[in-house]
Amino acid sequence: MKTLLKSAKIIDKNSPFHLQIVDILINDDVITTISKNIKAPKNTKIIVLPNLHVSVGWFDTSVSFGEPGFEERENIDNGLDVAIKSGFTAVAVNPNTLPVIDNKAAVAFLITKSKNKCCNLYPIANLTKGANNKNLAELYDMQNSGAIAFGDYKQAISNANLLKVALQYTQNFNGLVLSFPQDNTIAKGFVNEGLNSTKLGMKALPSLSEELQISRDLFILEYTGGKLHIPTISTEKSVDLIAKAKKQGLDVTCSVAVHNLVLTDDEIANFNTNCKVLPPLRTKKDLKALIKGVENGTIDMITSDHNPIDIEHKKIEFENAKYGTIGLESLFGAVNAVLSLENLIDALTTNPRKRFNIDLPIINKGNKANLTLFNPEYKYVFSLADVKSTSKNTAFLNKKMNGKVYGVFNNELNVFK
Repeated sequence: MKTLLKSAKIIDKNSPFHLQIVDILINDDVITTISKNIKAPKNTKIIVLPNLHVSVGWFDTSVSFGEPGFEERENIDNGLDVAIKSGFTAVAVNPNTLPVIDNKAAVAFLITKSKNKCCNLYPIANLTKGANNKNLAELYDMQNSGAIAFGDYKQAISNANLLKVALQYTQNFNGLVLSFPQDNTIAKGFVNEGLNSTKLGMKALPSLSEELQISRDLFILEYTGGKLHIPTISTEKSVDLIAKAKKQGLDVTCSVAVHNLVLTDDEIANFNTNCKVLPPLRTKKDLKALIKGVENGTIDMITSDHNPIDIEHKKIEFENAKYGTIGLESLFGAVNAVLSLENLIDALTTNPRKRFNIDLPIINKGNKANLTLFNPEYKYVFSLADVKSTSKNTAFLNKKMNGKVYGVFNNELNVFK
């Protein structure tokens, strides 16, 4: 099947056509021609869309789908469809399932369930057996089965020696270790420590709990070597700590969740449990530091940290509600309002693919068409009609958005809204 994209502006720093407005002819899954004005061959599907922009297909490094075990929240089939409609051609899926993803059979299950989709699924496997924070899981076997990294989702590695051993062991096969940034001896609350927590009388989760853990992890990384990824940082000090570590030459990367990049703890004033996330929403000062961290490259990638939670575990008292918000559908429109477009695209394409050792497509003649199509200037208000996930726990309801996804190309398939 032939498809012709008309008047598309390419956003791809690795492409010779970066920032050019061109036509793109695709035959099955290969880009055959890129030129200013291509005459459509016979039997060609022509795509003409307002203010069409095209980038390499986006990659989200922290997504939860529930299956196996929590299909009432989301299953793999629908989760991947949501990702596709949100502009993603690849997602890394967290192991917060039941049973957990701590062996090669469990990794193989996720990969098999996701075959023949427009969005590729890459499993993140558990670092420890049973996610028990005690004994390392079968890391080498799981990487050979398709796991791209190892971490216990939202669970801090409390045992410093466990992290030390993990970083030393994974060097034998170039494995990537994830360490969630939270010191549980300090983290006794569930919202940011500050004016709002005091006014509302809520137990606080201070920035110190994140920063202590990151400091410890970086000291261990300096001692052991290896590859460390710190997911979803949320404070100004965390950005500073990681910037200094990178200047030292440590092999460390980090991500920020979209909600921590655009929302503050003012959102909890009405006890909205959809805004109960981990790490918690922080202050405007933290938010500005995080945005600057993405812009200057200290923060390598942006994630939706998409975490569907059923209504029974969200529509209850704030203290008892589970952490998490969905974010795939709202990521682009929310972040595009606060970041430059080129830096945003880098944080969704080049940087995460390099870190997680995923092939990086380049928009050029003869290459595979792995593309996201979007309009970065489309303004709207995010509503429940925009939510395609099974669970509806979004922190972005009624928020102004700047940017719309048109569709994706990948694996000889194309999907358009």
